[in-house]
Amino acid sequence: MIIGAHVMLESMDEAADKAFLTDILKLSSVDAGGGFLIFGLPPTEVAVHESDRNDAHELYLMCEDIEAFVEQMERHGISATPPENQGWGTLTRVVLPGGGKLAVYEPHHARPHKAIAHRPAKKKAPKARPKAKPTARKPAKKEATKKATKKAARAKQR
Repeated sequence: MIIGAHVMLESMDEAADKAFLTDILKLSSVDAGGGFLIFGLPPTEVAVHESDRNDAHELYLMCEDIEAFVEQMERHGISATPPENQGWGTLTRVVLPGGGKLAVYEPHHARPHKAIAHRPAKKKAPKARPKAKPTARKPAKKEATKKATKKAARAKQR
């Protein structure tokens, strides 16, 4: 079923916002081709709220300490609104270098356990069976000679 989520931010200054995600928020990324970066995010949640319209989606990043987050943004010259307790969390909005706003909050609500993506198990290649080791047999010629020697010794004893 679901293996993750892909979020897209539209920006009037794509390069500046990519630099913000890389340099300020320290998100890792991969280049999907032609400089189209896809950034990794920590575990994510989805909530559904009643609304008078459909197709209105919001993105909120979460942090452990909103005050420390806002201070860090200010040190980097990124403006942020004063944190406000909303009950469910303490919220700020940072202004991205491209001009857009990004909501960040410190959650006060219970957090769900990390969802585990269910994927079909990859089939492992069958292990090659080790070749049978040759038995430690003496060559037939030597064995025949040995038997003949023993037989002759017995005959002498009689």
